[in-house]
Amino acid sequence: MIMMSPPCQPFTRLGLQGDVADPRTKSFLYILDLLPRLHKLPRFILLENVKGFESSSARDRLVQTLMDCGYSFQEFMVSPTSVGIPNSRLRYFLLAKISAESSSFRAKSKVSSAATCPAKSDVPSDLSPTCPSPGQPVDKTPGGHLFKLETAVEVQRKISQNHDLSVRQIQDFLEPLTEENMQHHLLAPKTLLRYGLILDIVQPKCRRSVCFTKGYGRYVEGTGSVLQCCTETEIESVFTGLDRLSEKDKLEQLLKLKLRYFTPREVANLMGFPPRFSFPKNISTIQQYKVLGNSLNVVVVARLLQLLLSERFGRSEGGEQLSVSEDPLSGCRLPTACC
Repeated sequence: MIMMSPPCQPFTRLGLQGDVADPRTKSFLYILDLLPRLHKLPRFILLENVKGFESSSARDRLVQTLMDCGYSFQEFMVSPTSVGIPNSRLRYFLLAKISAESSSFRAKSKVSSAATCPAKSDVPSDLSPTCPSPGQPVDKTPGGHLFKLETAVEVQRKISQNHDLSVRQIQDFLEPLTEENMQHHLLAPKTLLRYGLILDIVQPKCRRSVCFTKGYGRYVEGTGSVLQCCTETEIESVFTGLDRLSEKDKLEQLLKLKLRYFTPREVANLMGFPPRFSFPKNISTIQQYKVLGNSLNVVVVARLLQLLLSERFGRSEGGEQLSVSEDPLSGCRLPTACC
């Protein structure tokens, strides 16, 4: 089996999107060049990358190589919410499998390049289960919900996520903290004053949180959610009219929420790591956040591996699309045919 996460920088939406022209794709392209020349092919392949890879030239080369080598494969866009975890981390995955016979004895005839295979235009821009479907009506009436720097669409999306009973609540992933430990993770006053209006705030009973990145704990914008510990305080009452207050009064209002960072253990819980997982004692909190931010969701990968290793995977005839009725991730597949 080959399991790989090629460097994501050439494909990320915030990067330069250099794709195959980026030198960091060289190791991946080398694997694609090597694969058809192997005397014995790996029977299984699992690849992960960021959203954006699905529309890249690198992905096209991967698909063509798999077709040439005779693999059956399926592509997915999966977020942990698909397996009941209240955290958004949308990632592209590809599973590929070849029969044991074909793996050991290379067939003389290659799979035709005309085989049914997904094209870039077939791949939707976003299949995150955490986003409203294109046809879902969105209430754009501000009402009493608009505070902070959020659009009506963002507010509606968060409300929808928190009503999804298939996803567990944040409180199931929290660790008991002493008052001293909680104080250690509270947001600093200067952070509250500077970034208060753009914080993604969740409560223990929420069923959503945004993706944790390697910058969590050091940077605030777009790096992960923060937890509201004082749930008796209405968040609307804090943020309504906040921009009209003096700096002193503004800070007094924000402090009422007792906002804190998730601990590394809690982030690990939301990433699907088992309770027995731990960091060495000499690893700093910031370094733990960095490592977790670069990681994969363990539960998602485990489910995908179970599917890949099942007898059902790859059983398709004549280029028909894979059908795995019991697959818990079936709703996250890209709508493409399996080659």
